[in-house]
Amino acid sequence: MSRYVVPLVLFVGLAALLWRGLSLDPREIPSVLIDKPAPAFDLEQLHNTTQQITHQTLEGKVWLLNVWASWCVACLQEHPVITKLSEQVDIVGLNYKDERGKAKQWLIEHGNPYLVSAFDHAGDVGIEYGVYGVPETFVVDQRGHIRYKHIGPVSHEDLNQKLIPIIEQLRQVTN
Repeated sequence: MSRYVVPLVLFVGLAALLWRGLSLDPREIPSVLIDKPAPAFDLEQLHNTTQQITHQTLEGKVWLLNVWASWCVACLQEHPVITKLSEQVDIVGLNYKDERGKAKQWLIEHGNPYLVSAFDHAGDVGIEYGVYGVPETFVVDQRGHIRYKHIGPVSHEDLNQKLIPIIEQLRQVTN
């Protein structure tokens, strides 16, 4: 009888683990960077190769870092939402593993919601931020600490239920 009990117990345990895994939201992956200083970077601007942009560009303000690419289908899906959000908060674009010409053309065709875009051709800054897919969006507070990471395209629901409340709360901290 124990010959049947052990496989049954193993099967039930594996089934429970699988059931738990399937119920998790893949966009809710915790980031080790939450509440820590945003990784330092110093990159060329997408539109102006003689100008640099750093992680300190918006120090003293609440801002977003939106990781995007012209080859990213989901980036196009979230673009209207990011454009709407840019009316309320400064957004720095991090053009990730892209070709400069294609990225600039993409912004011409779809609109440019970014205060400025940094060009991360090799993806090194993306790696520092723990990016493993685009789009990803980070909320950075006035002190330069990451307070929230959104994985995947930002929807109108995400905007209204997560991002805007976090931004408003962070802005009240200094007021």
